[in-house]
Order: sequence, then C-alpha cells, then structure tokens
Amino acid sequence: MASSRLDFLFCHLCGTLLTVPSTEYAQCPLCKTHRDMQDVCDKEISFTIHDEDIRKELGMEIIEEHTVCKKCGKCGHGEATYYTRQMRSADEGQTTFYTCTGCGHQSQEN
Repeated sequence: MASSRLDFLFCHLCGTLLTVPSTEYAQCPLCKTHRDMQDVCDKEISFTIHDEDIRKELGMEIIEEHTVCKKCGKCGHGEATYYTRQMRSADEGQTTFYTCTGCGHQSQEN
C-alpha cells in the first residue's frame, strides 16, 4: 500500500493505482470503486529516481568504478577510472572498461 502522503493516488480498498476516466471521479481499475475528484484534484507529487534504484529493481548489477594509473591513448593523461564486466562465456576473462579522467576518452581491454 502507498505511504500516507501518496494515498490519494491509490484505492482505499485494494491499493491499486487509480485512473481518471471522468472529470467527476477517479476509479480503481481493479475493484471499480470510485473516489470524488475533489479528493484527487490539485494534488502534486514528484519522484526522483536514480540509476542505482532502477538497476536494483531490475536485478542488475551495480557498477563500481575504481581509479588506476593508466596512460590515455588520446591525451596522455596518467589516470583513468575502470570497471569490469563479464561479456563472454564464463570460462573467458572479464572485459575491463577504462575512462580517462582527463579527457573522458573510453577504451577497453579483453
């Protein structure tokens, strides 16, 4: 069920997100209960969603970047961030992705 500050968006009986099929009422698409539009009208909400939240929700791994001394092939800067990922079959090594902290040039090593 939704938190109390957002409960105007949800059905009080089953917790389903309300739809607005009319200018007079909001309706639960599941159990068909109605709420007066005055209960829903002129309310504002906002959400901030971060990439980490999306990855967690989808069960994706969170990429952790690390810093390493590595000379950039483009600008010659001596530092880069990197992360690794298994791109091929499990019996082969990981791929390392580098990003130069000086110019942003990206490269990879298998």
